[in-house]
Amino acid sequence: MTDLDTVTRDWLGHLAHERRLSPKTLEAYGRDLRQFTTFLTEHFGGAPSLADIAALKPADLRAFLGRRRRDGVGNRTLMRQLAALRSLARFGERSGKLTAAAFAATRGPRIGKSLPRPLEARAAKAVTQADTRAGEEREQWILARDAAVLSLLYGCGLRISEALSLTRAQAPTSAGDTLTVIGKGSKTRMVPVLPVVVTAIAEYLSLCPWRLPPDGPLFLGAKGGPLSPRIIQLAVESLRGALGLPSSTTPHSLRHSFATHLLGRGGDLRAIQELLGHASLSTTQIYTRIDSARLMAAYDAAHPRARG
Repeated sequence: MTDLDTVTRDWLGHLAHERRLSPKTLEAYGRDLRQFTTFLTEHFGGAPSLADIAALKPADLRAFLGRRRRDGVGNRTLMRQLAALRSLARFGERSGKLTAAAFAATRGPRIGKSLPRPLEARAAKAVTQADTRAGEEREQWILARDAAVLSLLYGCGLRISEALSLTRAQAPTSAGDTLTVIGKGSKTRMVPVLPVVVTAIAEYLSLCPWRLPPDGPLFLGAKGGPLSPRIIQLAVESLRGALGLPSSTTPHSLRHSFATHLLGRGGDLRAIQELLGHASLSTTQIYTRIDSARLMAAYDAAHPRARG
């Protein structure tokens, strides 16, 4: 193991145990670093050491980003890769083994901020109803399962990973129940459950043919194993065609719809932040921009003086 391998291992351990980053983020950061060291091996003609990393100039980093761009990588991925490298450099700097100067001095690509695309309330309700897919040749319990998962996304604002991580023991059984959700960064939040969500889950449980141990997953796949997020993504793709929804409609659109519809009905921004599990209010504030944009669209369409 080289000195760079040792620092990398310690850095990833720090991110996992102290920063509590998600496994997917850790996997992406590890992949980013492997791609960077592969580039440096070609760039310098040999495997890089900590001394090589410490001696890097902004031009070296720009050359790496340029190579990745030529490989077809988009701006968001480039920004994440640069963030991963900066994180490693800061970690190494604290131990006196690296310097973060070159990484801090390298500007990343600009990313245009796009607004989330929520569904209209009627469409969101239709997506969460099992009857919407009644014409499909699928077992009734599977349609009820998918409807229950989608109801959690729209009715509680859960991420799909949060919904699929619920155990049988956590299933709400009556109106007024709350869910304890472990979100990003292992942060815990309490989410109230609407009666319609309780009903959807109860319908799924009454039809599910598999045994559900209390500490096992609440939602199962067709063969009795844990339900894959891809299955829910495919269900939403099917619903897009049935309901004529835009191609931007995904399971996560229901979480956006949850926040946007709450805000549009006078929901408090701080309360919505807590329900979504956002660490920063600025993340939640993007939904105020959506609401303003929809208001202006309605104004432009209806006001007699909107067009001059």
